[in-house]
Amino acid sequence: MKALIILGILATFGLIFVLYSRNKDLKKMLLSLGSFILIISLGIMGNITRPIIPLFLVHILLVIFAWGGVLYYVLRGRYVWWAVLSPVVTIVLFIALSLLEGSRYEDVFIF
Repeated sequence: MKALIILGILATFGLIFVLYSRNKDLKKMLLSLGSFILIISLGIMGNITRPIIPLFLVHILLVIFAWGGVLYYVLRGRYVWWAVLSPVVTIVLFIALSLLEGSRYEDVFIF
């Protein structure tokens, strides 16, 4: 499973660079790379939602949806910002639940 994820990440980076070498559109390449790195970061940050399994599953689905949004921008040229930022919803919801319900998920925030 991890190998498929790594292969998908490398394929996405490769697709971005191949399309840049073909079109020479620096703005599109930088926006694509920045958005994809943001999605990877949000995917890693989403591990804090792991104590609430349904929220974690929704976060995984939203990360995949955001990845599709970046691929849509790379292939079609239309940037869908709400799709790219959709994983933020689950992280904000988890933090809000932690603040409202108390600190029963505090073991997650130990660094």
